Amino acid sequence: MPYKVLIAKPVQKQINKLPLDIQLRIDAKVQALATDPRPEGVRKLKGYDSEYRIRVSSYRVRYEIDDDENTVRILQCRHRKDIYRDRD
Repeated sequence: MPYKVLIAKPVQKQINKLPLDIQLRIDAKVQALATDPRPEGVRKLKGYDSEYRIRVSSYRVRYEIDDDENTVRILQCRHRKDIYRDRD
């Protein structure tokens, strides 16, 4: 069953500030999470039960998976040097 991908407005603003080519690549990766929330190359984040990250060039997309509700919630999308600072 496909997952529903949820992107909050603040995260969408983060994505919109990026260069267009990166935006398009991130959008493709995020939409692909609907069919496979744990694709090849995904990393589970230590210290969290259901948080993962995917790489898109020098950017990282942090997200959490809720298998009970079949949802993928995008938490952050930032440059790799900034993504792990000030975790929510």
